[in-house]
Amino acid sequence: MATIAIAAPHPAAIEAARQVTTVGGGLIDAALAAAAALTVAYPHQCSIGGDLVALVRDGAHGTVRAVLSAGAAAAATDPALLRAAGDRMPGGGPHTVTVPGVIAGWAELACLGARLPLARSLAPAIALADGGVPVSEGLARAIHNRLDVVRADPGLSALLLDKAGEPLSVGATLVQPALAVTLEELSDDWRHFYTGPTARRLVEGLRERGSVLDAADFAGHRVENTVPLSTTTGNGATWWAAPPPSQGASLLAVLGRRSDHLTAARQAELSRDALLGDPRSGAVDIDGLLLRAERVIAALPSGPRPAGDTVAVTAVDDEGNAIALIQSVFQSFGSGIADPATGVVLHNRGSAFSLDPAHPGALRPGARPPHTLCPALATAPGRVVALGCQGGRAQAWILSQVAEELLDAPDPNALLARPRWVIGSRDLNRPHPTLLLEPGTPDAEHLTTVADRLGLEVAHTAGPHDEAGHVQTARLRAGETDAASDPRADGSTAILVGPVRR
Repeated sequence: MATIAIAAPHPAAIEAARQVTTVGGGLIDAALAAAAALTVAYPHQCSIGGDLVALVRDGAHGTVRAVLSAGAAAAATDPALLRAAGDRMPGGGPHTVTVPGVIAGWAELACLGARLPLARSLAPAIALADGGVPVSEGLARAIHNRLDVVRADPGLSALLLDKAGEPLSVGATLVQPALAVTLEELSDDWRHFYTGPTARRLVEGLRERGSVLDAADFAGHRVENTVPLSTTTGNGATWWAAPPPSQGASLLAVLGRRSDHLTAARQAELSRDALLGDPRSGAVDIDGLLLRAERVIAALPSGPRPAGDTVAVTAVDDEGNAIALIQSVFQSFGSGIADPATGVVLHNRGSAFSLDPAHPGALRPGARPPHTLCPALATAPGRVVALGCQGGRAQAWILSQVAEELLDAPDPNALLARPRWVIGSRDLNRPHPTLLLEPGTPDAEHLTTVADRLGLEVAHTAGPHDEAGHVQTARLRAGETDAASDPRADGSTAILVGPVRR
């Protein structure tokens, strides 16, 4: 039997993983069950109406694949209409919804080593949606923080407010019957999301709200299963990250630069904002994103806030197989639209497009937006590490503060609990580029000095904060598996027993 270590930001995800491994599921099945459960328990952070990026390692062959299921803008998109309304994409609403990729991403991951039918991995999520799941502290916090958005949307209001019109409180039961029916439909055939009855209902609801997405856009969605970007750091570890339109290159650009970590992060941030786009729609400067080429980069407007936007599921088994899976609705509750007919919360990934037609990430018909999702895998002699986090545009800097130490950290939970810093501007709800420090962040005095040199304002949080990310990690180290879940989230970990992979 294989031992699987898994981490996720909600205990319902871990329980779903446990259920599928007890009936013969392996690493991929456990991750899929956890991911599906999170779309029910954590609708502020992820949904089947969002996107997915994952890295998968085959322990027998030592190979790593990147799965990007990021949806595109409608073929009928007219950038000129949005440019006439302002210099930035709207933060939410129907024009920010791109074709959701999560369901197709799950199907592609199942092809990379699932032992059970996808329907079996979806079964725990269906039961959660039908029977209800207690509202977590994170969900209650998100409802409070975006209460105006929740109240403005009939679907979100019906989902997240009680009969008196007040927000569901911690411990209240969140029941999602429409979503249960949709998941049941997709368990019969996942393609229904793109070409079947689910697609028809979603398109009808979106077009009623003013979206130009149509049936052909949904039917045309394609997952990318490709070779990831990689780099080897000075300690001999090899790191993998997803290629564009993911910001994975920004993480690789910062790893190994701990002597001037903040400067490297700021350079990578500016390069990402200027250079990241969709390789399917035009050339993307990978060397510039990896900071391998000199560039003169000016600061650009940031996108919407990253709070509560993403979940990570990480799992590693004692045969060296590993997965780092991230799925997201981008901003909390995404576009601010929950489709009543399907129970699907729809993401606002399109808000990350640039309205500058010369930008690599410009809004174009059929283009995928620049993506914040940034899972990572690493290998070194005797070690395999999978990690990912919530944190929007700050994911690369969040992960870079723990990634290299996770290779050998005796207590990964203590490492994830350690205070952290992030940089950003509008994405941190700050008017200017800012270094945000949690209390007790290591080297805070040095970081403040560097921030002043870089022209960054400095701000402090009152305590551990969502904007510092919800890191999830799983490891194989010296033949033993373990996992850790960030205390900033509602998560947990488990060591599961699954079948040996042949």
